[in-house]
Amino acid sequence: MSGIATLDERISAYVAGPVGSVAELVAMQAQADPAKAAVIDDAAEITWAGFDARIDRIAASLQRDGVVARDRVAICALSCIDYACVYIATVRIGAAVAPLSPSSTPEQLAAMVADSGATHLFVDATVGARLAPVLGELTPLLVGFGNGAVGTPINDWLAPVGAQPTLAPVDPDAPFNIIYSSGTTGTPKGIVQSFAMRWGHNHLTDPPGYGRDAVALLSTPLYSNTTLVAFMPALAGGGTVVLMSKFDAHRFLELSERYGVTHAMLVPVQYRRLLALPDFDRFDLSAYRMKYATSAPFSADLKAEVLRRWPGGLIEYYGMTEGGGSCALLAHEHPGKLHTVGKPMPGHDIRVIGPDGDFAPPGTPGEVVGRSFAMMTGYHNAPTKTREAEWYSPAGERYIRTGDIASVDADGFFTLIGRAKDMIISGGFNVYPVDIEAVLKDHPAVDEAAVIGVPSPEWGETPVAFVTLTTVIEPEALRLWANDRLGKMQRIARVEVVAELPRSAIGKILKRELQDRWRATAAAQGTR
Repeated sequence: MSGIATLDERISAYVAGPVGSVAELVAMQAQADPAKAAVIDDAAEITWAGFDARIDRIAASLQRDGVVARDRVAICALSCIDYACVYIATVRIGAAVAPLSPSSTPEQLAAMVADSGATHLFVDATVGARLAPVLGELTPLLVGFGNGAVGTPINDWLAPVGAQPTLAPVDPDAPFNIIYSSGTTGTPKGIVQSFAMRWGHNHLTDPPGYGRDAVALLSTPLYSNTTLVAFMPALAGGGTVVLMSKFDAHRFLELSERYGVTHAMLVPVQYRRLLALPDFDRFDLSAYRMKYATSAPFSADLKAEVLRRWPGGLIEYYGMTEGGGSCALLAHEHPGKLHTVGKPMPGHDIRVIGPDGDFAPPGTPGEVVGRSFAMMTGYHNAPTKTREAEWYSPAGERYIRTGDIASVDADGFFTLIGRAKDMIISGGFNVYPVDIEAVLKDHPAVDEAAVIGVPSPEWGETPVAFVTLTTVIEPEALRLWANDRLGKMQRIARVEVVAELPRSAIGKILKRELQDRWRATAAAQGTR
């Protein structure tokens, strides 16, 4: 690159390369616009020059403590500037980040830390109290963000101002991060993403792209791949990232207006809550160029409302943290396909396989499998689970199984039908909860619906619905109304009205918790 004249040309050439690191791009972008804000959180902001310098100090401190390439560093905290700094500092020296969910149980946190083999664990005050029961089991060095955090305060731990790390060459096969799946029981699986896999996410190819004038507002947590697929490209492009430690709909709109936000990654439930605000339309959102959604089912009606009321385009991504392949729906370009999750992205081979294990023809439901550059190395320390997640074509090509049931239309757009594990087998027939949920949500009294299968002595399994309401209706009246519109094998045995549906931190409805709630209720009734 020595013959390339300008910094921008060097950056373009680096991005166009086969593999690189966002940490190197951060250093380049800091040279390009040092005084501009790089990251803004709830309490402060940091310029690009300050961001790069703090990353170097953290990286040098890790190396002082003996951290080398391929080691692991864990972070368990709410989103903040130092979280971003530690993340980039870790990969700058060729080590891997294990970002952990603060909402995990103490036992899960201890198990994930042990599984990752982390040398350091960075925490904030919100996590300290949760860790108390397992502090004696933790072996990594504890470093605290902000006041009240357990461990050594980060400012006391840091190497002196001006400290420089020894940069590690990029190893495409080395782990970039280990993202733990969102489980509600047991120990979540660690999904290993390599530098090569993450580099593909950093390419500035999302229309219209994350340039230096981009302002990305991120309201989902940094331990989630949902957030990282927006966070990393925004940094790589030299824009400004605004972090919310916790989502609040009014605050989101205020920040959007204040900073002239151009890009945002949201999950569908957040879109719904934002658009439901009575004063949504009074906020100036005219700076928006593109909004993104992923991680949970996104109804066609909600997509249409976003397009109608919120400036800028809308892209829905469908994929998994494990990778394999992703679809993208450019909703603003395909208003007639809002019921789908779009078409495979360039370079992504996504197929539907039937129960015979072969590719299914168009229009036939089956399990989605995919392959692309974005494929996990495997589940950390879990070779058996890794093999279970893989599917090989007759030609021997490796695909990742999604566990989702979908069909493909004549135009190549994928329509999700449901999760294979959520499918209800009633009287020998396959019943897809999503079809029943769609009927329930047509009732004006229903806000949200989730359907599970429960044991039935007559049918094997039978559907039970959990709903949240906008107006009062008797559960039995709603059940009868829905059953009049459903097929015989789809008919609901019972409707349960709940105040809210259980969700993960990124908005996925936790049907496992609904199953647990149903079993507990059935057991209690059986003892009466």
